[in-house]
Amino acid sequence: MIAINSTNEPRVGVIGAGLGGLAAAATLAARGYRVVCFDKNPWLGGKAAQLHGDGPSGEKFRFDMGPTILTVPKVLERIFAEAGRDMNDYLELVRLDPQWRCFFDDSAGGGVLDLREDVAAMKQTLSGFGLPSGDVAKYDEFVRYAERLHRISDDFYFWKAIGSIKDMMDIGGTMNLETLKDVLAMRMGRSVASTIRKYVPEKRVAQMLDHFTQYVGSSPYGSPAILCGIASMQVNEGVWYPIGGTRAVPEALHKLGEELGVEYRAGEAVTRIVKEDGAVVGVTLESGEQVSLDAVVSNMDAVRTRHELVDGDRNRDGKATGADPEPACSGVVLYLGLSRGYDHLAHHDFVFSRDPEEEFDAIYHRGEPAPDPTAYLAATARTEAPGSVAPEGGEALYVLVHTPYLRPHHDWSKDGELFTSYRQTILDKLKTTGQMPDLEERIVFEQALTPQDIHDRYRVLNGAIYGLASHGLWTGAFKPSNRSDLAEGLYLAGGAAHPGPGMPMVMMSGWIAADTLDRDDAAPAAKREKAAAG
Repeated sequence: MIAINSTNEPRVGVIGAGLGGLAAAATLAARGYRVVCFDKNPWLGGKAAQLHGDGPSGEKFRFDMGPTILTVPKVLERIFAEAGRDMNDYLELVRLDPQWRCFFDDSAGGGVLDLREDVAAMKQTLSGFGLPSGDVAKYDEFVRYAERLHRISDDFYFWKAIGSIKDMMDIGGTMNLETLKDVLAMRMGRSVASTIRKYVPEKRVAQMLDHFTQYVGSSPYGSPAILCGIASMQVNEGVWYPIGGTRAVPEALHKLGEELGVEYRAGEAVTRIVKEDGAVVGVTLESGEQVSLDAVVSNMDAVRTRHELVDGDRNRDGKATGADPEPACSGVVLYLGLSRGYDHLAHHDFVFSRDPEEEFDAIYHRGEPAPDPTAYLAATARTEAPGSVAPEGGEALYVLVHTPYLRPHHDWSKDGELFTSYRQTILDKLKTTGQMPDLEERIVFEQALTPQDIHDRYRVLNGAIYGLASHGLWTGAFKPSNRSDLAEGLYLAGGAAHPGPGMPMVMMSGWIAADTLDRDDAAPAAKREKAAAG
């Protein structure tokens, strides 16, 4: 038996207070469970953290450090509705249109193209970009196809604990002729890239649409066609910005959890999940404290949960082996405080590589930084109140370039050759394709995150930003199920668990883990105790 520390009250534990863990904790508390949530970091919210910086003359800058694009707000609405709350009482969301602004390399044809939410407006934009009428009509066909894939995902994939196509297709229940038609529509065995080019052959527009897969940190050439459904989520449900930054989302979930009685223990790392007779009975903290629990939701990376928390192997330094699933990509993030902003930028921007095949081959096959990368930018000063993220007229520019997950031969030290040279590659890309020739003269504050920083700060697998890669044309969409088979009473949430990465999916994973735990009646004593107390 483990030693009980201070309380014998039955509880459910949540390991990790990222977006998935916060969503799971709030959902469980709303359903009447006593919940305690641990996180190794002194803040709650995981990657959805915030950076504050000062320029040399006292200029104040504020950056979101991790996720910056919020889609599918109905996921958040559902979590707040569990407690009978209205999300809008906790968050102010602004709908963004254009959703992205795209800058293309001159060698690929050049030009600037806005991704518009309204399909009719987007078709008009494509016509103005020089696409022939037939290709413009095919964009409409692509959106309708993506809508069908989104419906299939809603019916068979989202909001339930699955880890394989067998889980997805309940032969005794939902399988019928219409379902079989839907399975065929998923174009299993085809990639995102090939499917997009079937509908939209123009290479610059196809490159823009390829980047829906960047929400999952994977190559469109290796990801299954079902992920084209992401386009429908964005077209039909919009791109949103929370005033105060995406940091406002974990703050809202934390506030909800506190109102529902969740106990948060920031700065307290879990080092082991304790089992008896194959079932979870508690956790051990880094301090040596042992906490009795009736069930656990782990928001830690799924692979690291297995190796480190369940098996007790802490000698791997969070690195995958050949037997583990492939990590998603990592990245270099530059946080640039600019004395003057750039009026030609939208809130979200992509500065595209000269050749997507070259770029994705480097990152995902050769395991090297792309020689000419795509850079994603968030320029939040144009949406926030003047002076709130940067001095008036300035900009807090967030720059993300995807890189391979950590390889043994990569040294990402800030003073090392790899980082310093790649930083310059990124800045040169922004100065040319991004049309910011005097960028370096405008920088008055700068900080960076490297793949090694991401690995150490967030305890992810090989520095991966997005959990596990979605590669594999038949099974790439599947992640470890939220109902873990590692121990009875163990559930998984986060980007490395079903349904995968991206802000809405991570929060959905937390809801699914909580819902599955509740349906399994995995911690009845914890629920009865809460009900009796309240």
